[in-house]
Amino acid sequence: FGVKEVILYGGGKVATFGSHMSRHAIKVKKFPKLEDAVAYLKARPGGCSICGVEIDPKAQPVHTHPFSGSTCFMLGNEGQGLEEYQLKRCDQLVYISQYGEGTASLNVCVAGSIVLHHFGLWAGKTESKREGQKFVVVQESGRDRYLNRTAEEEAEFEERRAQRREKREAAAAAAAVAAADGDATVQEGAAETEGAQIEEP
Repeated sequence: FGVKEVILYGGGKVATFGSHMSRHAIKVKKFPKLEDAVAYLKARPGGCSICGVEIDPKAQPVHTHPFSGSTCFMLGNEGQGLEEYQLKRCDQLVYISQYGEGTASLNVCVAGSIVLHHFGLWAGKTESKREGQKFVVVQESGRDRYLNRTAEEEAEFEERRAQRREKREAAAAAAAVAAADGDATVQEGAAETEGAQIEEP
């Protein structure tokens, strides 16, 4: 659907499932708190609207395409939906119309797909090429990702490089301390031996 980035927040590890190849096709950025994620989105060039996907009195039907530029869609828990503090961070809300009475709501994966499809229609995105019964996937090589980094990716790259350098320096320092301790132990042992030899009759 042309998604540029997935934003996550909170603690814990991120587990991926399904198509493991697709996880490399999109950038994932994680923040400690929701406020940090919102600040990051609002600081983007041109800004970014935050649109909550929720069945709410203030929500507009997604098929009316009430969008206005770059948008981050916030999806809530499948059981409880978006929490109040999350709703307060949204600039607007949309919901997906249903025409049957078999379920109270859609699961997150289905809802997200429908919303992204409507956003793509509104944005006038060009349909991807097809071959046979599938769409053509253009996979970017690791070299391409390395050579064509954005400013944000460059900053992240430098941060990871600095972290690796700090780890190497810490490991080298620890090894030096261990080696020094070993030398001191050997010297102390030699001194004790010499002392014992002097005391022999």
